Amino acid sequence: MRISPVYKAIIMSICLYIPLQSAAWGVLGHRIVGQIADSYLSKGAKKAIAGILGNESVAMSSNWPDFIKSDPAYKYLSNWHYANIKGGLTQEQVINLLEKDTATNAYTKINWLKSELKRKEISVTDKQMYLRLLIHIVGDIHQPLHVGRLDDLGGNKIKVLWLNDPYNLHQIWDEVLIDFQQLSYTEFATAINYTTKQQRNTLQQQPMSFWFWESYQIAEQVYGDVKGTEEKLGYQYNFKYKAILEAQLLKGGVRLAGILNEIFG
Repeated sequence: MRISPVYKAIIMSICLYIPLQSAAWGVLGHRIVGQIADSYLSKGAKKAIAGILGNESVAMSSNWPDFIKSDPAYKYLSNWHYANIKGGLTQEQVINLLEKDTATNAYTKINWLKSELKRKEISVTDKQMYLRLLIHIVGDIHQPLHVGRLDDLGGNKIKVLWLNDPYNLHQIWDEVLIDFQQLSYTEFATAINYTTKQQRNTLQQQPMSFWFWESYQIAEQVYGDVKGTEEKLGYQYNFKYKAILEAQLLKGGVRLAGILNEIFG
């Protein structure tokens, strides 16, 4: 049966509006973070990670937690990808909330995964799964809307237009802004991966709660820039947020390397 172009467009529009709370960065974004992290791994970390992942690179392993979401057996992982925080809080309030809350979210699970991967008695199968999850979730929380608000599912319920095409605000930050640069993940990583040793040390020594606070601040700005339903975003929006987007991807990669070196270095 032949499907008309109009019907295809309707289906696509409906799909684009379905909230996907646990999606973050997209395939390219996660691979950019992984590629950057790989460039700063110690020799010991590289060897240990190769022993767990085999020929699968950090960049390529980063998408596994999104790829398995269709499997009901992994549904319990959905809350691991984000931390919903209400708007209008101070830095102290955000950090206190993260450090005192025991709910299942990206903050508590990154800490848990780190501790598990340091245990020598866990199986190779578990190590592989936990490593893939850690790589992915560290990338997730550098996507600002993964520290967004519960009432709109991190921007998933906020409908916008990119040029003339329908999306939600979360999707703009997951994929659209990255895809708009028209670079492969290796090209993108090469283009932005410039840091000094001092800058890397500073980023890696900042407490993880501060990483969430940074994303939270950007999310608040992103929310403030959308004034109405189906607001049209495009070239001006890209110009405004391109540097922030690139900084978040770079920070995610550098900080991921720091965690992996701490665990395996």
